[in-house]
Amino acid sequence: MNDLLMSEIKSEQRNLLSSLALVEEYVFSERPRFEQMLNDVVEACREAIADIEEPMDRAECLINELYVSQLFLDNERNVWPVISQKISSAVEYKLMAPVLKAAIIQSIVNACDMEAEIVFVPEQVMVRIICDDIYSIIFEPVSGESINWQQLDARLGDLEGDPSQEFLAPMEVNSILVEYLTSLKNSLIKDVQFDKALKCVDLLLALRPDDPFERRDRGFLLHQLDCFKVAYDDYQFFVKECPQDPAAQLLKLQLDKITIADTVLH
Repeated sequence: MNDLLMSEIKSEQRNLLSSLALVEEYVFSERPRFEQMLNDVVEACREAIADIEEPMDRAECLINELYVSQLFLDNERNVWPVISQKISSAVEYKLMAPVLKAAIIQSIVNACDMEAEIVFVPEQVMVRIICDDIYSIIFEPVSGESINWQQLDARLGDLEGDPSQEFLAPMEVNSILVEYLTSLKNSLIKDVQFDKALKCVDLLLALRPDDPFERRDRGFLLHQLDCFKVAYDDYQFFVKECPQDPAAQLLKLQLDKITIADTVLH
């Protein structure tokens, strides 16, 4: 993993969408081209809210413009296709995986001189548009459906600690990157693009070194790419770190039957 690339991705000088574009360029070895398409959406949104002064009304009008006029309205999926994880194709086909869509919407809202943040409301990544010091709108990025304060309190009440002390802070860049890379990795695995999924795992391990589940996934991907020796080491690490995990127990039984010397090493 290139340390310089990771420092660029995490740079405070970059906005979130720019960082995700760098991730995409690394994984797919091609530079995403989306600026003009996104500028067109921004211009349409600016026109829609141009004559509205009240902040809450502006936010509601902007959301309506995005999800109705710009066709951002969508349905949730268990696994999102690869084209929904790439900025250019996601914007072009209006098919956007949740975390990427949240980043795209944040970029559009901020370009319209309003303030948007990405927040985590158990168990979902959502967008918050801040209207003023008191009011904000929190909504789910796929459908645009907002949640009210009662729903928010109920979700935050499931967290550990004193609910009265809970403050819904914006997600840190690292956390957003992990969510995006995990979703992208799953899409690539489903699409049998193991070499690109392996790049996602490399980035995830740079963000969370020696995470046993990412080591397990790296082992799986290396195994699929016929690099069994390194895969074996990752499998062993996962079994050692998570011995009670059902997958680890099954994997241990499989590893016990394997003699590395009998395998073709690459």
